[in-house]
Amino acid sequence: SRINKKAVYKVDFDSSELVKNSIDAINKELKVTELTYRVESGELGSGLTDGTLREGKGFSIKNSYDDHSSGSVHSKVEYDLLGNIGEAAVLTRKTVADILTGIEDYQFDKFKKNPEQFITEVSRLIKEQKASIIINKLSYDETDQTFDSDIFTASQSKQDFTKASEPLKRHIYDYVITDSEIERKFAEKLDVSNEVIVYAKLPGGFVIPTPVGDYNPDWAISFKEGSVKHVYFIAETKGSMSSLALRGIENRKIECARIFFDKLGEASEKNNIKYDVVTDYDSLLRAVR
Repeated sequence: SRINKKAVYKVDFDSSELVKNSIDAINKELKVTELTYRVESGELGSGLTDGTLREGKGFSIKNSYDDHSSGSVHSKVEYDLLGNIGEAAVLTRKTVADILTGIEDYQFDKFKKNPEQFITEVSRLIKEQKASIIINKLSYDETDQTFDSDIFTASQSKQDFTKASEPLKRHIYDYVITDSEIERKFAEKLDVSNEVIVYAKLPGGFVIPTPVGDYNPDWAISFKEGSVKHVYFIAETKGSMSSLALRGIENRKIECARIFFDKLGEASEKNNIKYDVVTDYDSLLRAVR
């Protein structure tokens, strides 16, 4: 109930500054891979059986070569370039048009070589510039809506239970499904810590809206009152804290999350809700003490 508040964000930024910065970033950083087609030829083997076909052993490759085409296999597909980028970057068609008409011709020509990647990469670069501009002008307001507890169980049937942990004592459920070795070890440490009352691996349905896309924190942890400074803690676990590991859109989302949880902390009686990025359990304790 301390962290289940839904919110909306407000932001104000200068479109002309975004257009200029995006043009500079695209001209400098846009890389689009030319489409390559691999052509393979082979022979059908003799004595085929159902088993050999299922195992993919019915054909033997004798020759292959890569064809670097100057065109696109999707050349007959019509793209709504302004609409696709505008939807991805949450911008008007006019703003996207101002950006694309300002970039160098050699960069715009890459659209013909690989339309899908061009749209993806241009959208990413624009979103990064947008986030850099608006992060200092972002604010959150709570709404009357909240997350229900069923977000923890709504998608359980789709989970990969081969990644489930051993039975746990302090997690809200008897097990947790982790995405990495870092998360697995983090859960093991939380589960044996006497300072932790209860913790939860936050489900994908728990999201914070940001100008660069929805963000899903990793963990919610409640500590024993009096043992640490912050009773409630929402963590993002990463294996490295270097700027190379946390950069671009991901880093912007984390900065937005800090603003969001600061807002929740201010609204709580004891201001005891804290959000941070940690590498392991020891760095978590350093953050809350």
